[in-house]
Amino acid sequence: MGVQGTLEYFSDLLSNTKKKKKKKQMQTVALKIRMDCEGCARKVKHVLSDVKGTSSSLILRSFIYVIFYLFHFFKLFRKWKIEQLMRIGAKSVEVDLKQQKATVTGYVEAKKVLKAAQSTKKKVELWPYVPYTMVANPYVSQAYDKKAPPNMVRKVADTANLSETTVDDRYIQIFSDENPNACSIM
Repeated sequence: MGVQGTLEYFSDLLSNTKKKKKKKQMQTVALKIRMDCEGCARKVKHVLSDVKGTSSSLILRSFIYVIFYLFHFFKLFRKWKIEQLMRIGAKSVEVDLKQQKATVTGYVEAKKVLKAAQSTKKKVELWPYVPYTMVANPYVSQAYDKKAPPNMVRKVADTANLSETTVDDRYIQIFSDENPNACSIM
């Protein structure tokens, strides 16, 4: 029986799980965090890197690679894919002190990253800005923000623009010649 039997047993155990978890999608979570100095930025980066599966999981990733090669050697790795094994968590954490921005990229959930960032006792919110070209009317008062980085505006729902145009249409119809109840001052 030996090693091959043991590996078959473990592969059957791991492949026959009753509950299948959702596959986490690769995503980027951007946060606006109030940081004053390099020490604050270092603290934020350290906390965000401790989110499940970030750079501290390097040992776990290398262990998964070893298992992958062992299973591949014994031709027992047919049911698994390396991508599923590598979906551990975040891949990188970047902190930009000038823009007060922290970006976490990887297989993470935005809620967990936000909660971890709030544990630093700093003012934290999801990144509220989008590129200038992504907004239909960037000059609307809700979208314009003096604190926004260059070429960025706040995310604004498009419904605000629709209500303004309907009001203008009503006033135009008051003085129309086609309207029998129109005001006729002449």
